[in-house]
Amino acid sequence: MRQLYIGGSWTASASDESIDVVNPATEEIIDRVPAGSPDDVESAAGAARKAFPGWSETTASERGKLLGDAAELLKQRSEEIAKTIATDMGAPLGFARRVQTLMPATVLSSYAQLAETHPRESRVGNSMVVKEPIGVVAAITPWNYPLHQIICKVAPALAAGCTVVLKPSEVAPLAAYALAEIFAEVGLPPGVFNLVSGRGPVVGEAMAAHPEVDMVSFTGSTAAGRRVAALAAESVKRVALELGGKSANIILPDADLALAVKVGVANCFVNAGQTCSAWTRMIVHRDQYDEAVRLAVEAARGYTVGDPFDDSTKIGPLVSATQRDRVVRYINRGQEEGARLVAGGTERPLDRGYYVEPTVFAAVEPGMTIEQEEIFGPVLSLIPYTSEDKAVAIANDTKYGLAGAVWAATEDRAIAVARRLRTGQVAINGGRFNPLAPFGGYKQSGVGRELGEQGLEEYLETKAMQL
Repeated sequence: MRQLYIGGSWTASASDESIDVVNPATEEIIDRVPAGSPDDVESAAGAARKAFPGWSETTASERGKLLGDAAELLKQRSEEIAKTIATDMGAPLGFARRVQTLMPATVLSSYAQLAETHPRESRVGNSMVVKEPIGVVAAITPWNYPLHQIICKVAPALAAGCTVVLKPSEVAPLAAYALAEIFAEVGLPPGVFNLVSGRGPVVGEAMAAHPEVDMVSFTGSTAAGRRVAALAAESVKRVALELGGKSANIILPDADLALAVKVGVANCFVNAGQTCSAWTRMIVHRDQYDEAVRLAVEAARGYTVGDPFDDSTKIGPLVSATQRDRVVRYINRGQEEGARLVAGGTERPLDRGYYVEPTVFAAVEPGMTIEQEEIFGPVLSLIPYTSEDKAVAIANDTKYGLAGAVWAATEDRAIAVARRLRTGQVAINGGRFNPLAPFGGYKQSGVGRELGEQGLEEYLETKAMQL
């Protein structure tokens, strides 16, 4: 069984309990990690607090150098880490290389640079305004992008001069261990980065409530985010939340329908649909609706389900039996409420593994469960509209506001509609994801932003000195 990483050393947990790490493609146990305890959180928070004065006073160039070295080592080990993610999380290996590993390396490199270039002082009249690290950060991360979500929190926190206690998801924790090894190898000072594995209701809640923690950054479900915020509020900590999504993909009548549907299906099914920003609602004009359904079904048939290590696989398993069962319940609920299943369904496509076929629903009406709730699986809903105003209303009519897309004949027209969407990020005519741009949500999709300069600002306090 693995150990915890606290104060610069690999340390046995105070708890004797362990958590099995399961390969979702084979249903076999591949590793075990400690089921950490509040005592472990106490040790990690103490180590982070002890390390904070020294780390916060290091020069920006020193912090940038260490983060840059870690990014280079991450790139060198990208193949090994990608295989780890393909094994414990189930992402197809090619996707695990490009998105699950090399994209986090890009983000880490960006913060190595921002550590040195982001301005920390300005003058306003007779005041000097300075930005200072907030302190000890508790980072609680999910399983769907197990390294990327860690880097999105840990990299800016360290660049800002904060120290960190990380709780990775117990479902897919192995990439976090690889990162801890990299930080140790590049010489990150003891206590600056600490790793405590365990379950959310035990370790995560202890972190959120701990008096030595100055800020909590959490990514996960909206329900869990509310719980984290409530615990943090007891000691008035800063909280950053990246939560659920039910993103809309609006296709205007003058858009390239075939391209918009093709890219929309791909976005919905990426990472087996286990992406909070996935465009899971395709909103199409009534006059083009039947053709869009046909195109979506045709595209879905091209998404091969299979072994993450097979080059032909486009959709790997869902991360766990629990997640597969959840998605199956939603597919059943969609049919019960009158949506029409036109591709996929609940049949197991393989004899073992937590797989779900890529699924497409037509005849989806606003307000249906599958149109409103985050499913977190390869399930696409097509919704018709009759006017641009109606399309925007449908897109905005959820409790979420994380991402979305607009397709039109011209960029200007698409941007005009995008400005009306109450969401944190919008792709214009298939604009690709930018890991250096701010990411985060409106409404119940979260509080704060990750990535880029805005992501760094989350971990800084502001002080004004009157001269």
